[in-house]
Amino acid sequence: MSVSAAVLAVGASTGFISTAVASATSGTLNGAGSTLVAPLEAEWASAFNSKTGNTVNYNPVGSGTGIADISAGTVDFGASDAPLSPTQAAGCHNCIQIPWALSATGVGYNVPGAGHKLHLTGALLAQIYLGQITTWNNPAIARINKGVHLPNLKITPVFRSDGSGDTYAFTNYLSQVSGAWKSRVGLGTSVSFPTGASGKGNSGVTAVLQGTPGSVAYIAVSYLIAHQLPAVAIQNKAGKFEYPNLSNIENAAAVVKHVPASGALSIVNPPKKAKIAYPISTFTYVIAPTGGPQSALLKSFVQYALGPGHSFGANLDFAPLPKVVVRSDKGMAGRL
Repeated sequence: MSVSAAVLAVGASTGFISTAVASATSGTLNGAGSTLVAPLEAEWASAFNSKTGNTVNYNPVGSGTGIADISAGTVDFGASDAPLSPTQAAGCHNCIQIPWALSATGVGYNVPGAGHKLHLTGALLAQIYLGQITTWNNPAIARINKGVHLPNLKITPVFRSDGSGDTYAFTNYLSQVSGAWKSRVGLGTSVSFPTGASGKGNSGVTAVLQGTPGSVAYIAVSYLIAHQLPAVAIQNKAGKFEYPNLSNIENAAAVVKHVPASGALSIVNPPKKAKIAYPISTFTYVIAPTGGPQSALLKSFVQYALGPGHSFGANLDFAPLPKVVVRSDKGMAGRL
């Protein structure tokens, strides 16, 4: 069954770093950032504490704040679903970014009577978020949703009020599929949405979606699963409508053949050779300084997350990392 019915198609976990967790002086790490990775990070922190006695505190304040916090040196590591911009990279002295997990930004909806098989194209999503399509029974939506009950109900687009990697992935996708979106709004962790309602963090957006009939929202997939919310099947470049299940996320990531020195990767809207790819799949990153005062403990935690910690991923819709990314991550983690 699909994520739209809140059930995962679980894939096999392969290709993870097998490096044993390094020994480190007992202590505490403090991190902040991405709400997308927060459910998985919570599992990592709990298991790491049980294994080593070390504590990892994590504040899910959004990718933008996580980048700002690590740049200011107020935390030991940041987490972001958007790679550092050149300006951010320059401002985060001696920082490296490691793509430590792989998931997706889903599109959830609250449309009474519509069931769990709603399809949308990127162009339609852009028109909805631009305020150009305003009701669910719009002919353009009905045309690709034969047999789905679409009421004459106002559409309320929901977006993040805080700086967010999910916003980055979503607006990156819309910018690639819609010239109007690219010219009017563009992409970033924070943009000026033309219409709709906002929520802070994935939890806040989820709450707005649940409480607003007619709403549609971009949300990290693990939150859709946790709240049993239906997800939209989005059309990819191969012309297929796909849900953000593990196999579809893995297929999007399979286009990665090389990891640049910066560690930044994009798998949004992959080419049509990725036949079953979910088009808003995304890597999420740990951002940390090299040679910092907590370097031994930080290296130990990151190696745990990249190795044994990935056993927690499938139940939260985090897919296995591609082997080429695993190899790169192993080298980058060694630099911490």
